[in-house]
Amino acid sequence: MSNFWKKLKKPIFCLAPMADVTDCAFRQVIAKYGKPDVFWTEFVSADGLAHKDARKKLLIDLKFSKNEHPIVAQIFGSNPENIKKVSALCKKLGFDGIDINMGCPHKSVEKQCAGAGMIKNPKLAREIIRAAKLGAPLLPVSVKTRIGYSKNEIEIWIRELLEEDLAALTVHLRTRKEMSSVPAHWEEMKRIVEIRDEVYFTKGRVGDKTLIIGNGDVLDLEDGRRKCTEYGCDGVMLGRAIFGNPWLFNIEVSKAAFDTRKKLEVLVGHTKLFEKLLGKHKNFAIMKKHFKAYVNQFEGAKELRIKLMETKNAKEVEKIINDFLIT
Repeated sequence: MSNFWKKLKKPIFCLAPMADVTDCAFRQVIAKYGKPDVFWTEFVSADGLAHKDARKKLLIDLKFSKNEHPIVAQIFGSNPENIKKVSALCKKLGFDGIDINMGCPHKSVEKQCAGAGMIKNPKLAREIIRAAKLGAPLLPVSVKTRIGYSKNEIEIWIRELLEEDLAALTVHLRTRKEMSSVPAHWEEMKRIVEIRDEVYFTKGRVGDKTLIIGNGDVLDLEDGRRKCTEYGCDGVMLGRAIFGNPWLFNIEVSKAAFDTRKKLEVLVGHTKLFEKLLGKHKNFAIMKKHFKAYVNQFEGAKELRIKLMETKNAKEVEKIINDFLIT
């Protein structure tokens, strides 16, 4: 199995993994209207997947379809043996790559010494990366992280990660402490790229370097291209920009196509997909995050949104939207 990262044209555009957002239903919508260069799953606990009882419930988060390739399974955890087992599972399931989350700030994840908690333990982080490679030696392994925990630590933290010869490294350009309360520190990206080049120069290798993907405050593809050109990264990852805009990665669709009727029709389709693919596994209330994104900036949006927030299934959503479009 080849490293798909090497085949991608730069700049690379990725859809960020977001819990209870980028599930298989939403990714199907994106694949239809504007597919990114790389899809990520929502992050999944390696500890949970490593145990048969919990695995049955969690496998739905690793569900994907053929039209989503290349797709990367994102996992988190601090137990190297479990990471190894789950990496082997991801290979068996047909994923194109494995990504290890070392940036999530959620306290429940950090208590497991995972996510952003990994920034405090570079030695363990490197063990985790090696374990993933051992579990799935034919799959490219990547990491998504931040520039530091309480302060900027790229000189030590990013260098440690790059020493493990990752296929790709996505850097959310904020610290864990900052969360999303400040603008992303894109000015740090040039130095991150320099550190990557220094690591590979020391190894005596000038080609086949770890790809650097920037994340944080990327507005659209145009903004992403500009940032790649200005700061030297190989690609960008977009997250919040996708809300209510399934055409985000479609360079051929003009903004004029985003009329109210079309957006609401997409919402109905998205809701039906969620119910079909995930209805037996997840609470319908998860869809309400998307209602807020699709239904805004047009006359009557607030009133329509209030009605949609009270719905319990796709049939009710479709009726309310059809009634709205008729009037």
